[in-house]
Amino acid sequence: MDLGIKGKKALVCASSKGLGLGCAEALAAAGVNLVMNARGAEALEASAERIRQEHAVEVTTVAADVATEEGQALVIKAAEGCDILVNNAGGPPPGMWQDWDREDFIQALDANMLAPIALIKALVPGMMERGWGRVVNITSQSVRAPIAVLGLSNSARTGLTGYVAGTARQVAGKGVTINNLLPGIHATDRADSLDGAVVQSKGITLDEARAERQATIPAGRYGTREEFGAACAFLCSQHAGFIVGQNLLLDGGATNITM
Repeated sequence: MDLGIKGKKALVCASSKGLGLGCAEALAAAGVNLVMNARGAEALEASAERIRQEHAVEVTTVAADVATEEGQALVIKAAEGCDILVNNAGGPPPGMWQDWDREDFIQALDANMLAPIALIKALVPGMMERGWGRVVNITSQSVRAPIAVLGLSNSARTGLTGYVAGTARQVAGKGVTINNLLPGIHATDRADSLDGAVVQSKGITLDEARAERQATIPAGRYGTREEFGAACAFLCSQHAGFIVGQNLLLDGGATNITM
């Protein structure tokens, strides 16, 4: 399928590895020029150079923390005139409800709610002026079915979801769509971190922890960054203009809900 976005420009946050990288790769395969962002400069440039070589698209890198105002300013400057925004940030650490204080919540909100909102506010007006734009926020399956040990993520990402629900409907008439992708467990560093926590808490091996988690997924496996990226690229395509303010689960059927 021709996604109809060749030559457009996309900002993909936290895209040196994991799900963000999967999105960057899929968009580059569709001919989209990229602004790639991550905190670690070395890994970011390595991923960017591979994409340049494989897909012959322009790739600009910005090593910065988008949870900070300074990082946001650098990324926004590099992404001027972009047509596509993919918001992404690593999730806060797991824990129990009594473990977190105000500062923990502020950090989670900065990274997983307020930073995406800041980028939306900075870049969507230009998309509206040009009459076309796509925003995809990578959130979590936990906004549909909370995960007890991820209370910080539950809170911040659900807040972003509420913001998007109203905002998406205000900008859709200008040709701009905003939607959310809700990943379950994918084979990324984040999964390794969560599985590692299970290893410590239960005193089992990493293979046993993964087998336990895979048993809760009807698909019987973890997702891949490639299939996640393909879903992102479709939401960014010319074919997705009538999809507005939606939350698409990519979890292998793990979230057991009717709607």
